Amino acid sequence: MKLKWPGDWLGEVREIREGTKDIRVPMIKINSFGKTDVGLVRKNNEDALILKPELGFWAVADGMGGEERGEVASQIFVDTALELFSGFSGRSEEEVRQRVQETFGLANERILDWANKNRVEKMGCTAELLAFYASDYVIGHVGDSRTYLFRQGELRQITRDHSWVQAQIDQGLLTPAEAQRSPLRNIILRAVGTENSLVVDLLSGKSMPGDLYLLCSDGLTSMIDDLIIQGILSRPLGLSQKVDHLIERSKTAGGYDNITVILCEVMAS
Repeated sequence: MKLKWPGDWLGEVREIREGTKDIRVPMIKINSFGKTDVGLVRKNNEDALILKPELGFWAVADGMGGEERGEVASQIFVDTALELFSGFSGRSEEEVRQRVQETFGLANERILDWANKNRVEKMGCTAELLAFYASDYVIGHVGDSRTYLFRQGELRQITRDHSWVQAQIDQGLLTPAEAQRSPLRNIILRAVGTENSLVVDLLSGKSMPGDLYLLCSDGLTSMIDDLIIQGILSRPLGLSQKVDHLIERSKTAGGYDNITVILCEVMAS
């Protein structure tokens, strides 16, 4: 589920150092760090990430299509998010939810337009977008990238995969363990840029001091299970070290896909 990016990105580990900046909005202070790795099998990295603490949002996108230019789709998504959140001053839940929705909608249109102009089929991306307002959050979600909340020592998956195996789990036809091993686990039922009409999951909630949000592509969750992730997040390490450990464990388990991880920690409220 990946694409190709221009040559200087091939095989390269990209690190977003600006993610270590603090963001201050009313009632909240957040520290964050993100990183993407090509993994051990693929020659190119189709994932994209953006950390903009000064604008109050973070995003991960995972390109789909291989040679069909999935890396372009993921880059279009993060570029669109940056464009729509730059200069955005809305701080109510309704305003932030609307801006997140608009980001997915416009990115969907732009990916479809790019594919049409360049005669590319089956190009798209999965995407996670986390935005904070006051002391609360809004998440936009499409596909099988994920957002988790680690709170008081327990890890909870906030988003629900839009995938064939998740649909089978919901119907009681597969167990989570069987889904993890299924050869069909990469079949996605919803993605940005594949259909004219896009349904976006919009999720919101309240944050607490000490909360840790994990945004990741399926290159992480297809390699290691939630218990391993929870164990790493429980360690007394800095955010950059936790991100590195998550990526390295995924590579130790096979590293078959690109791996992208963002951690956002609520420091105080």
